[in-house]
Amino acid sequence: MYTDLRMFEFAKEFVGSGDMSDKKMLITKQADWAKNINEPKAAAEMYISAGEYLKAIEIIGDHGWADMLIDVARKLDKADREALALCAEFLKRLEQYAYAAETYTKMGDSKALVQLHVESRHWDEAFALTEKHPEFKNDVFIPYAQWLAENDRFEEAQQAFHKAGLQDEAVKVLEQLTHNAVCENRFNDAGYYFWKLSMQCLDIARENEEKREEMLKKFHAFQRNAEMYYVYHSVQRYTDEPFTSHLPEALFNMSRYLLHTLMSDTPPGISKVSTLYALAKQSKHLGAYKFARYAYDKLQALQIPSKFQESIDLGSVTIRSKPFVDSEEMLPMCYRCSTTNQLLNNQGNHCINCRQPFVHSFVSFEVLPLVEFLLEDGIDDEEAVQLIDAASFRKRKKNESSWQEGQMGNAQTLRLDDPPADDEDEDPFTQKLLSFEQGGSEFIPVVVNRSVLQSMSRSEVIVLKWPKPLRYQYFRTIMPDVSIVKCPSCNKMFHTDDYEIAVLQKGQCPFCRRSTDE
Repeated sequence: MYTDLRMFEFAKEFVGSGDMSDKKMLITKQADWAKNINEPKAAAEMYISAGEYLKAIEIIGDHGWADMLIDVARKLDKADREALALCAEFLKRLEQYAYAAETYTKMGDSKALVQLHVESRHWDEAFALTEKHPEFKNDVFIPYAQWLAENDRFEEAQQAFHKAGLQDEAVKVLEQLTHNAVCENRFNDAGYYFWKLSMQCLDIARENEEKREEMLKKFHAFQRNAEMYYVYHSVQRYTDEPFTSHLPEALFNMSRYLLHTLMSDTPPGISKVSTLYALAKQSKHLGAYKFARYAYDKLQALQIPSKFQESIDLGSVTIRSKPFVDSEEMLPMCYRCSTTNQLLNNQGNHCINCRQPFVHSFVSFEVLPLVEFLLEDGIDDEEAVQLIDAASFRKRKKNESSWQEGQMGNAQTLRLDDPPADDEDEDPFTQKLLSFEQGGSEFIPVVVNRSVLQSMSRSEVIVLKWPKPLRYQYFRTIMPDVSIVKCPSCNKMFHTDDYEIAVLQKGQCPFCRRSTDE
């Protein structure tokens, strides 16, 4: 009767020190009444006193009283998961993410905690959790990649998809990036993305045996495209912009390299006109008049943009006054068979005599004094590297042993005897270089056995350590005095001076953009 008449004080006196359940019922009814007369704060406090935490939390959460909600969450026992979860949900709605995280931690609900960090875009905390709980990796990296893509951070999105194990999505992002870069004439970026695509295909080939053959084909195709767009970036800037930072020799080498590569097919965005135009101008400037005439003749058979038409017509006429020869200084030499090659080889970028492919420095694009060799069947990469390293150690010990101690009167002496000069004819590798058919139609690579590997010095061998399932590549320098360096990330080789200048300018590898800090 007292509760019906809302006379709660008389009701409390009537109950007195009786049953606790009656007291709770009384407080609950008083809270219901307070709620009905629009006194939510008093109602919430009464519900808490009565132990009706869910009702109290709903009122507090609906009115956005964050401080009160935090106090309730801290007072609750961790076994009361339903009430704690409701507190955390309201705290999350109120953007009190730190206190919501505290509540989920109290509950021990790692999955909900991960979802909270993802929804609140607190990626560092989410990544820290995935290190402790790897099973939530996909729950973090997939939304992270999608968020990056939505914010135009596509390169990072691709890496996030890759970490999440979603290789197909990672490849799609890169393909879209590559397409956009080509359409926007950002050929340097296109080359970089094609390189990233090639390495992505290599990862898939390593992890998926069923797709290995397909992915390896794509790897080689994407590597080739990466090189072409990387080179074309400099050529296109030379033809379209008034100034260039490249020397004439470098532009000539780039255009010539690109011309030989374009003989099989032309990727989208790459202009044969620009390539031949740059080649013709630089050939004429450097005294390669025969090659310049070839380039101008080829240009006449193509559709020429109006901005180049007058210059090409004038060049085509004036080149006729020059001798039909190329300067001997410009002719490339094969470091395997010592044949001097013509500037143009319609069969590709290799020697006309032994068909050994030329190796270029990927800044100046000069031909490097390197000859690639293969390992004999039965020799794996680890054994080959060990044999080369062991040979270097023996040679070093041999040089050290040429120091001889002696006694002269009362004084001790130390004498250095000149080591016997190595006869170049006795070098087993030099003899292997001649293992080809003069003017043959098939390329016969240099194949070495264990004894040849043991005769090599480590300083004369460059090993490109490709990830599996690819084999290592081995190159022997024919001119040890020429300093050559390779990038450990993309395995491109450079003249050391070229590479150091490029790294000093940009702080990264010019081809794969690997930072020097890495």
